[in-house]
Amino acid sequence: MKTLNYNELTIYQKIRNDIISGHLKKDEKITETKLAKKYDVSRTPIREALKQLKLEYFIKNSYIYTPTTEEYRQIFEMRILLETYALKKAAIVYTNADLEELKSYTEVEISEENEAQILETNDKFHQKIIAATNNPFILDTYQKYKSFIYLFSQTVINKRRPGLIEEHREIVTALFNRDIDLAVSLLESHLKNDLEFSLYYLDFKNNK
Repeated sequence: MKTLNYNELTIYQKIRNDIISGHLKKDEKITETKLAKKYDVSRTPIREALKQLKLEYFIKNSYIYTPTTEEYRQIFEMRILLETYALKKAAIVYTNADLEELKSYTEVEISEENEAQILETNDKFHQKIIAATNNPFILDTYQKYKSFIYLFSQTVINKRRPGLIEEHREIVTALFNRDIDLAVSLLESHLKNDLEFSLYYLDFKNNK
């Protein structure tokens, strides 16, 4: 997959990336005028980008949205429901070729040199699972929470959460064995581990 350089990104992608990276500060008011000047474009593409970013919960009331710990837990509760449902579907409808694709996203190791690759393959792993629903409403809901999912993924990878890739492999093995109950249990535990690990570092960063 080709990685776009900064100049090839859309305005929406540039703003989203700058929110995730911290280049846009959480205490800084987000306005069309300010962003149009920053990105050297008219206000029209900024307005359209902001609409999308609000839908995806990146921005709320003209500020970068920062959920509370309880809101993060509620988001993950919904994510667990969606992904475990999707995994049950995947265990039924996915062919060996689909499972081999899922397995291919577990054949990497976390290191400083390949953090970007890990983020991408981690995203592909979970996107492949959720795609099994073949339900546009579920897929749309999942995409709206992509900002939080990405933030958590970034934290677990940057901070080297133990067992991250191994847990993915265990899920895939259970799917190959068509052990749906085990696969669902492993995925639920995996997501809960992500949540608790990430909240520890996010709370630490916010309280510094």
